[in-house]
Amino acid sequence: MFKRILVANRGEIAVRVIRACRDLGIETTAVFSDADRTALHVREADHAVAVGPPPAAESYLQIEKIIAAARATGAEAIHPGYGFFSENAGFARAVAAAGLVFIGPPPEAIEAMGDKVASRQLMASAGVPVVPGSPDVLTDEAAVRAIAREIGFPIMLKASAGGGGKGMREIHREDEIASALRAVVGEAKSSFGDSRFYVEKFLRQPHHVEVQIIADTRGHTVHLFERECSIQRRHQKVVEESPSPFITPMLRKAMGEVAVRAAKAVGYVNAGTIEFLVDADRNFYFLEMNTRIQVEHPITELVTGVDLVKEQIRIAAGEPLSFTQRDLSQRGAAIECRIYAEDPVNGFAPAPGRIDSMRIPTGPGVRVDTGVQSGAEVPIYYDPMIAKLAIWGRDRAEAIARTRRALDEFAIVGELRTNIELHRWLMNHPRFIAGDYDNQFLENEYHPAARTDADPMRLAATLMAAVAAHRNHADTARDGDRPPARASAWKTAARLELMRR
Repeated sequence: MFKRILVANRGEIAVRVIRACRDLGIETTAVFSDADRTALHVREADHAVAVGPPPAAESYLQIEKIIAAARATGAEAIHPGYGFFSENAGFARAVAAAGLVFIGPPPEAIEAMGDKVASRQLMASAGVPVVPGSPDVLTDEAAVRAIAREIGFPIMLKASAGGGGKGMREIHREDEIASALRAVVGEAKSSFGDSRFYVEKFLRQPHHVEVQIIADTRGHTVHLFERECSIQRRHQKVVEESPSPFITPMLRKAMGEVAVRAAKAVGYVNAGTIEFLVDADRNFYFLEMNTRIQVEHPITELVTGVDLVKEQIRIAAGEPLSFTQRDLSQRGAAIECRIYAEDPVNGFAPAPGRIDSMRIPTGPGVRVDTGVQSGAEVPIYYDPMIAKLAIWGRDRAEAIARTRRALDEFAIVGELRTNIELHRWLMNHPRFIAGDYDNQFLENEYHPAARTDADPMRLAATLMAAVAAHRNHADTARDGDRPPARASAWKTAARLELMRR
């Protein structure tokens, strides 16, 4: 087993990996930009190395600086988390060339699955169903028109190197092709440095369902069941749950077997995710493979009892999987809410800033993964995620009820805005409660500018509680060990009752 691992990431995923290392008795090295000098992941690690200015391109995406930090602190392996270098074959090769271990799949697997057209071709040859579309990359508008006439509208125009909801446009009519093509090519060049594109049939009322897989170096590959990821905005996930309320036991078994076959076809090792689109008739099609740990991995951990990050580390150290497919089952239900510093009323625009006070929910079945705390700054330079709220219940109804309660306890006060109220709305929506939703749910149902159902008493009570917590924190800082004065429970209850009236 490794003695020290460098975590080539930031925020909540860096903290998550550091905690897994601590469980395994492994020391950690954090890297940080100037904007993250006082960040939580820096304080949690055993060692920390500065790697440059705030922009990721000048710090977290500098291969030489990351590897130099690993060497300087005696790290033997590098965990990339998700994002940044997690799906970069060049980085994986550079790590190996430096005599270090990349905690992830082989670079050949990253390359094979990183190109969406090549991966479609590979999966089709392995007998994995793929969405109808262009068999190869396209080069011009005429080719897009020809494919569209062949498979019929609507279609989805996609960047070959795309991901994370970028480089995608839905097209319903032929006169929309030209503008969509300009947008996809421009976004693909700026985001991925690769302007190639292809076409897929757009499935009506689809579900986005992914299957977690993990494989060791001894030839053992297993799946850890599915996650329903259809609550999305602009093709980016907002809420995930496991098990999926849409998937039947027979379909679950079939999708799991196909996911394992897909992973084996590319010689995959370590943790990864096979993503599928499932149509209204429950036909499923390969969408893409994410060759890394996923943002939403906590809900799989909650329902299976497997620590995926620790398994990643063990596999990279050459150890076999600690379980077989027969050992795995789904117990209960889990839901994850992504808490972002963004403004749903303003088109989900990022709204970062300082967190003056933050109260994190606790209690049975509640897990919060975060990289910030009271007094922290959510920088403008990176993804605006604040935390992931993951909830487990004995069944889906209990998981939803616990999520409601945890969201009511979650209080974040400061210069920023958050999407917590969106999650509260969702957990009370009749269609979500019934499991009756698809990829278009938020687009069709959520209209925040027209909403008038926010509970002003609850919002005011939350604000008062957060302000009181902030003042108590300040009093403690000023007065040293003297405990801050607290209002009596009777006075607090009386004030809240007056507010309700």
